Parts: sequence; structure tokens; C-alpha cells
Amino acid sequence: VAKALAALIKKEGKPVDMVIMGKQAIDGDNGMTGQMLAGLLGWGQATFASKVEVLDGEKEVKVTREVDGGLEEMKVKLPAVITTDLRLNEPRYASLPNIMKAKKKKIEKVTPSDLGIDLTPLLETVKVTEPPKRVGGAKVENVDELVAKLKAAGVV
Repeated sequence: VAKALAALIKKEGKPVDMVIMGKQAIDGDNGMTGQMLAGLLGWGQATFASKVEVLDGEKEVKVTREVDGGLEEMKVKLPAVITTDLRLNEPRYASLPNIMKAKKKKIEKVTPSDLGIDLTPLLETVKVTEPPKRVGGAKVENVDELVAKLKAAGVV
């Protein structure tokens, strides 16, 4: 997917300063397309953005992202790839006139061969198995019984 997007961006003809995309797809749930795209294009990247602000007169973007300890702000020079968190956007509903206009728009279909890329998978899923079922725990009446069980198990 990242190869196809990179080829499309290069084919665009006009300069592209920013690509905003989701953080992960539901197929493999890997969350790596944005990072791979930035690498293929040689652009900077910011991941899991919850707020994006293009700075006036500058060729950079201020990105806020949520981390375990709160919020982290960073500046990224353009062109850049930004992957989003669910808090970045409040979805809007399309109006009926705009839906009708969209139906009339021409959509250019592009094949991988048109872009000069090969999408043959490089990875093969060999096997998928379920993890072993969890074994239930045991309740103990007091600390002495707990210590005795731990000693019997060779833990203590």
C-alpha cells in the first residue's frame, strides 16, 4: 500500500506538502503504512496526531499527540506524512447536493502497472493459532498456605 501511495504522490505532477492518513488498517492491524510511506518518500513524519496546526509563513506543522504521560507537541518540516488518532477529526455528514455532485465526479482508475510498481506480497502467513487456554487460579485461606504452594511450585 505504501508503495502504491508513494507512486501516486510522485505521479501527481503538482507538489504535495502533506499526506494525512489513519494510523492503521483493520486487515493486518500493523500500523506501518504511514511510516513506510514517509520512508519511501524521504519525508518527515508525525504519528498518532490528535491535533495538527500548519504554522503561518513556515514550512512546518505543529503536531500534538497523546502519550501515556499527557500530551506531546512536535514540529515537523514539510513535506511530511501524518498519521492520525481518533481525536483529530469530528466527522461531518455529507449533504444530499454534495452526494449528488460526488456521484458525477470522474474517478481515475490506476493499476499497479500504470504506476510501475509490483505489489506481489513479500510476506507469507505460515500459521495462525490460538493461544493456550488459561488455567484457573486457586484461592488460599492465609499467607502460610500461599507460601507453601509457592514453595511446592519451586517459585520461592
